[in-house]
Amino acid sequence: MLRLGFVIANAASARIARLPREAALALGGAVGDRDAAPRRLWIAMAIILPIAFLVWTALHSVTLVMSPSIDAWMVRRAPGPVGKGDLVSFTLVHPLAGPDPVNVTKRVMCIPGEILRQVEIQRGPARRYGRSAYLCAGKLIGITRPFGRNGQPLAPFPWGARPIPAGYVYVGSDHPDGFDSRYYGPVKIERLTRMERVL
Repeated sequence: MLRLGFVIANAASARIARLPREAALALGGAVGDRDAAPRRLWIAMAIILPIAFLVWTALHSVTLVMSPSIDAWMVRRAPGPVGKGDLVSFTLVHPLAGPDPVNVTKRVMCIPGEILRQVEIQRGPARRYGRSAYLCAGKLIGITRPFGRNGQPLAPFPWGARPIPAGYVYVGSDHPDGFDSRYYGPVKIERLTRMERVL
């Protein structure tokens, strides 16, 4: 087994040692008794630089979604007003989100004027750490959990039954572990950036 490992390591080190020479040859450099071929370098640059620019531009215009709470891996800014069902990104400042502000992406699930109703389905001590269901216009949009994935207690955002006020929306997701308006309430629309799914 050790002999096999030695053979593999030896072959790999030989291949790595040849890489600079092979790269120089591929790009038209002078190696050994072979003359330089600058034309090959210019052709390679003409192919690589536009591709690199497109990748750089794409990476700056998309946002990676690091949470499973929405059905997207990459999103980008989308023009237009924020509406129900839209993906939105915003900066969240909350003790349970950590000491620093974090960028999150959620879905708009209840809009101004619609009746948001909180229904207590399991009462915890002193009305904390219980479970509540949230309904928008009579449709279930989320159920809280008493504790987070790391065991931290989660208190439902107290709402009762009243319309979402002007200038605010309820943001959430279909994921049961999502950290959203179930815990911190509706969010000001002016804080939101409308997004669209890329991947």
